[in-house]
Amino acid sequence: MYRPPTAEAALAAELDAVRPGLSGAYATALPGARAAVLTRLWRALAHEPLPWIVRRVPDAEGLALRLADGRRLHGPAADPYATAAYVSEVVLDGRPYDRPAALVTALGVPHGEGFAAELDHSVASLALSRANRPAGAAVSGPVAGWEWEQRIVDGHPFHPNCRSRPGFSVAEQLAYGPEHRPVVRLGLAVVDKALVSGRWPGWLRDGERVLIPVHPWQAEHVLDVPVEPGPAAHPLMSLRTLALADSAAGPGPHVKTALSARLTSSVRDISVYSVETAEVVSAFAEAVAARTDGLLHVTRTLGAATADSPDLAAVVRESPDQYARPGERVVPVAALGATELAEPPSWQAEFARLTLTVGLRLLDLGVALEAHGQNLLVVLDAAGRPVRLVYRDLADIRVSPARLVRHGLAVPELTGRLITDDPAVLRHKLFGSLVAGTLAATAGSAPVLRDALAAVVPDLPRTPDLPALLEEALPTKALTLMRLSPDRPGDLWARLPNPLSGVPPRTADV
Repeated sequence: MYRPPTAEAALAAELDAVRPGLSGAYATALPGARAAVLTRLWRALAHEPLPWIVRRVPDAEGLALRLADGRRLHGPAADPYATAAYVSEVVLDGRPYDRPAALVTALGVPHGEGFAAELDHSVASLALSRANRPAGAAVSGPVAGWEWEQRIVDGHPFHPNCRSRPGFSVAEQLAYGPEHRPVVRLGLAVVDKALVSGRWPGWLRDGERVLIPVHPWQAEHVLDVPVEPGPAAHPLMSLRTLALADSAAGPGPHVKTALSARLTSSVRDISVYSVETAEVVSAFAEAVAARTDGLLHVTRTLGAATADSPDLAAVVRESPDQYARPGERVVPVAALGATELAEPPSWQAEFARLTLTVGLRLLDLGVALEAHGQNLLVVLDAAGRPVRLVYRDLADIRVSPARLVRHGLAVPELTGRLITDDPAVLRHKLFGSLVAGTLAATAGSAPVLRDALAAVVPDLPRTPDLPALLEEALPTKALTLMRLSPDRPGDLWARLPNPLSGVPPRTADV
């Protein structure tokens, strides 16, 4: 007799007790959630350098994978840039699988047990998110940026762990998950001796002592220090970053809190290194962004603080909303799929032209942005056209001192993981996040992405990095390989077919 996967069944039981009105919608959402996660997993199996897949052979019915142990796994042709769920099952040695966790368990790969549990949780949480989705949201959209972010229901467009939140109960997901639209009351930890970078806001001080904002999940599950009641805030798409209320002075600041839980791939704490470098990185990025002729704004880090622990730290930064002029909207690019704005081919081309122009210019100057759908926001004019960009969260950019010097720019006083002159590392950071991430997810398929890129090739800056973008396979983080490789820290990469392959690059003088 078939027994439902643990996370699906456990979440259903909790939901019956906590929010029984959602139980029916949750059950209805489960098949679609399984297909959505299976589609993401199949993308990884089809394209990532997984050591136990020895051969990939396209056939008339799709794609066949030959495993190292001789078994055969078969599924549909895999579009690495597709965002719609199109994989309802795959077949392993004659047996069909429609549940991602069951497939990984059957594959029996090293470290697969933990990954299967995460996939199981991802399916269940995604079904819960879809079950609680509001109906009939207007295309014209809300005003506040946090409202856009709370429309993002499905999470990461390409990660099989798109909604994996192990350690969160159903009640906690409903209370803290942005797609469930809660208001979250932050805590404040009083710290006598704190490392502070930048100008820590006055409202987060008590005389000489520092008040560090704390996420309520962190306060309950991780910290053993007293936490006082703090301000109410709206959770953003990263869950651990929240927007405070607006004031007469303008949009409320965003507070990034430490959350020692694994969401998608990473534990979302805040390193002491990030706090130490926050002020320098923010000032440097703002200065470099000024070289883009107003096409890019970087939200300033107002302050960062830590009690010398990644579990108790926070970053306060500007709201992206403050870069909107009258009649404009600032929208996280991950939210574009929740609107009809990004549908016309002309819009896709405009967006590609804007983002690639800014990204290539900064890369040539010596800064590689991690411009994925969470960090990158687009300013839309009254007609919905993309006119400028806003970038936030500088924790994972890469900086090339050699390129900065070549352009006569000051090299920031930084060491550590942010600094590299390796062209491959710099290009992987930008192209992997912007092209294989942001532009691919906004386009939704290889043909749409190809058409958008081909349309703007003549307009792009003729930098030394451009040939790699136009001619080489595109890098993307090998997200499944990374989850199955706990002994290999850092980013691991896959190479995706370049959408422009077979499209002769047109030339232009720029």
